Amino acid sequence: MKTRELRDLSNEELQAKAADIKKELFNLRVQQAMGQIENPMRLRILRKDIAKAKTVLKEKYGRG
Repeated sequence: MKTRELRDLSNEELQAKAADIKKELFNLRVQQAMGQIENPMRLRILRKDIAKAKTVLKEKYGRG
């Protein structure tokens, strides 16, 4: 997800997006533990997306 796209979202939408990404990351970690993960690079991408969302939240609203 691009940072520009995140900046266009509202506070509630950003928090919801971060929560969705965290759920997906958890599911991928479970798959990785079971040896069923198809794309291991997706873990790295999701971690970066969470960081981007938290950064934008902090920039806009002073919390994250």
